[in-house]
Amino acid sequence: MARGFGRLRREDLLRTACDVIATQGFGHTRTADIAQAAGVSQALLFYHFETKEKLFAQAFTYAAQLDLDALAKVEESGGSSPERLRALLKLYPPTGKSKAWALWIDAWAESMRNADLEEMCRRMDMRWKQALRAIIDEGVRAGAFTCADSEGSTWRIISLIDGLSTQVTVHKRVLTRARMAEYVRTATAAELGLSPDELI
Repeated sequence: MARGFGRLRREDLLRTACDVIATQGFGHTRTADIAQAAGVSQALLFYHFETKEKLFAQAFTYAAQLDLDALAKVEESGGSSPERLRALLKLYPPTGKSKAWALWIDAWAESMRNADLEEMCRRMDMRWKQALRAIIDEGVRAGAFTCADSEGSTWRIISLIDGLSTQVTVHKRVLTRARMAEYVRTATAAELGLSPDELI
């Protein structure tokens, strides 16, 4: 019972930390702000997470894990390579009112000063690249894609999505999500010898 309560309390704290950080940003969030929002003492925060840096890194990981769980479902779906590629391209960019991308952008900036956060960001980032690379490689073997450099294509596709997603998140009226999706489909199709219509 005590152990179960500990896990629940820790998850509650991480969820609250994500909400506060998404609103205030990593740079403007204090552990006191998170403790107050959670209705606990700072001492309890440090009992669970040891340092502010570890708390921020684990809060980001908690938020990112929700997306990784969705990615795992795409990987395990049993669909064809083009089907899983389409699903990944819809899953990765910003959607609706999700705070995930605001956290990603803030985490990338803060990770230049926070080694724990940098490690978590790098690990999550590489997880997406590995998933896309596996889909591309499988598609090439199956004859569904034409690609001479799957690693290069993976980096170019993910980097394009990252850049456009940042624009869509930060400058909301500069680029629409629909136009972004069109740019991503066009670039991905060119990388893999497809027609953009095949990725709709």
